Amino acid sequence: MTMLSAKRRSRQTPPPLEADTLRTRDGHRVSFAVAGAVDGVPVAVLHGGPGSGSQPSALRLFDLSRFRVVLIDQRGTGASTPHGSVRHNRTDYLIADLEAIRTRLGFDRWGVLGGSWGAALALAYAGQCPQSVTGVVLRGLFLTSAREIRGLCIASRKRAPRAWARLSAAAQCKRPAGLAARCAAALQYGASETRQRALALAWRGYEDAVLASATPPGAAQPAARDSRRHARKLIGKYRIQAHYLAHRCWLGEARLLSLARRAASAGVPLAAVHGSRDPVCPSGNLRRLARAVPAAHVECVNAGHLASDPALHERVAHALAAMFISTVQEGRSLRRAA
Repeated sequence: MTMLSAKRRSRQTPPPLEADTLRTRDGHRVSFAVAGAVDGVPVAVLHGGPGSGSQPSALRLFDLSRFRVVLIDQRGTGASTPHGSVRHNRTDYLIADLEAIRTRLGFDRWGVLGGSWGAALALAYAGQCPQSVTGVVLRGLFLTSAREIRGLCIASRKRAPRAWARLSAAAQCKRPAGLAARCAAALQYGASETRQRALALAWRGYEDAVLASATPPGAAQPAARDSRRHARKLIGKYRIQAHYLAHRCWLGEARLLSLARRAASAGVPLAAVHGSRDPVCPSGNLRRLARAVPAAHVECVNAGHLASDPALHERVAHALAAMFISTVQEGRSLRRAA
């Protein structure tokens, strides 16, 4: 796919989404939406955060005449309810939800695209359910290590010192090492809503500032929304994010890479695209994956963290087409030859 075709598709009207909901036995309603060709190659899209919710813009990565794309709002995120709930909300529950949605949609197997935290979830899912996965494409790999979490809360403050100062003030925390724990405590149920709103907005500001630190001068920045309704959504988002980060997403780097090896050993192909200027997930994560899984196809591009970065967008779209469309075409050619 050329850069020109990516830009042309990004200007098109968003395709219609078929929305549905999975009701779980423990009180969650997990929202998901499907787009693309009915007979297209099925691929589940796993969003980052944790807590961010799915983004329809992810559909621009796909040729929807060939793919059947499933956007999933993980528990408590996006349109899933209860919004912001951390009850029965762990990585193993998310993996069970993926299997339930796959079964609901009638797919024997499907591909998985994951970005940031979604990349970690994709590897964990493929390692635990390799029989359900045709391939995995990763963007901006997060390995759920204590090192990365410290980097986000401590080291990254050098990238955005003013925004970090506002966040630490909102969390009423003067020690960088204690910031994550104070944020998690302040966002729990029953805490002051006024304080939670101030903290969520400050966290959003810090996150945006860190991401902007790796963006070339003159690039467009997302517009901040400060409505009361949007602030409530941010509270839920960061409550879930703090909940997951406090537990290293119930994974940790060693276990996650072990699951990646297990998926590869079971025949699941892995491809990863990472930005060399990524300020959130270190580019060294790509080398760690390559050492753990030599068969993985890894690529480092001159880009930041977000899939909206043109260079990252182009290479992720290429990886998706190369892994899933080329494989399908090769399979059909072999059947015709036989």
